[in-house]
Amino acid sequence: MEVSKRCAVMQFSPIRRFNTFAFEAEEQGKKVYRLNIGQPDIETPPCFKEAINNYEQKVIAYAESGGVNELLDAMIYYMKRDFGMEYERKDILVTNGGSEALILAFTALLNPGEEAIIAEPFYTNYNTFCNEVSGVLKPITTNAEDGYNWAKRDLIEAAITDKTKIICCLSPGNPTGRVLTLEDMKLIGEIAKEHDLWILSDEVYREFVYDGAEAHSFGQLDDIADRVILVDSVSKRWSACGARIGAAISKNKEFMEALLKLAQGRLCVPTLEQIGAAALYRMDKSYYDAAKAEYEARRDAAYDEISKIPGVVCQKPAGSFYMMCKLPVDNIEDFLMFMLKEFDDNGETAMFAPAPGFYATKGLGGNEMRIAYVLSPDKMRRACELIKLGVAAYNASK
Repeated sequence: MEVSKRCAVMQFSPIRRFNTFAFEAEEQGKKVYRLNIGQPDIETPPCFKEAINNYEQKVIAYAESGGVNELLDAMIYYMKRDFGMEYERKDILVTNGGSEALILAFTALLNPGEEAIIAEPFYTNYNTFCNEVSGVLKPITTNAEDGYNWAKRDLIEAAITDKTKIICCLSPGNPTGRVLTLEDMKLIGEIAKEHDLWILSDEVYREFVYDGAEAHSFGQLDDIADRVILVDSVSKRWSACGARIGAAISKNKEFMEALLKLAQGRLCVPTLEQIGAAALYRMDKSYYDAAKAEYEARRDAAYDEISKIPGVVCQKPAGSFYMMCKLPVDNIEDFLMFMLKEFDDNGETAMFAPAPGFYATKGLGGNEMRIAYVLSPDKMRRACELIKLGVAAYNASK
């Protein structure tokens, strides 16, 4: 007996697969600063739990497959208030996190062998989601030296083939922190129209843009509304990763009908979490200002310390809460194992996500890491200092 070919070619998550070694290090008495997973430590707003506690129905029944009206209306309110985007209930389908929105979108759009183009490095699970439907990710390779910039006509059009169906856009980006400007979005929209492509825009970090920049969305471009699919989530914006509430949003009727067929097969998203999420979408905008300021301080602390590593290549990210760094080591996974098994400074070490799993092109990312700056500024500075000390010790051991 054997498993399917699509599962056989899938990789284990490069973000999580070294956790076992971190647990072993902790059992040996080491303190491990975990920078590998984008799990914020900021408190989930109390209104989420309050809304659930105030739920008065005596039976927790199935919700509608597309989502409960309280949440749909709250999303409509948020998108209109904060970004001037006009949507109706029929344009939104609530999903089990942003991940399910991506899986359903790929299922609805890709036939086996058809392609979605994406700038690499990218959020590693796109490989898994695309493989699930026997689709193909076609990478546009970017690099740290160029600020991971891919919004260029020649780069995008060079990746388009007769099998291309989708342009995937992650902004603010995971793992690079790259933020698309409104002009970038307009260019991508023009190319999508010229080549009759869908735009799948992953905007789960939408508010987290720094240095005074303004957040934008592909949903603000009315001339491409029929080909834009937005992916949204409460996970990062409101530090509610475990709630697993996301959404696929589009004004394309045929696409939304296809999504609903798929969603009806999995019945519904948990009812109580939707009630809690509705309260999050109606929160005052001042929440984002405070959260953004905190993440910007964490970014600055991490970047300042990482920049002290001789030979490092690292661009200060413009958004999200991730940073890609090219380190002066010969093998990033070997270096991570060194950090967890052999290295410590005063009983402390740090872990990160090795970058090869964030690429579709084999052989890339072999000396790169992704860190998530989800700890307080002081902890970020210490964790990055440990990486700096670890690099020196690792190279000396060679």
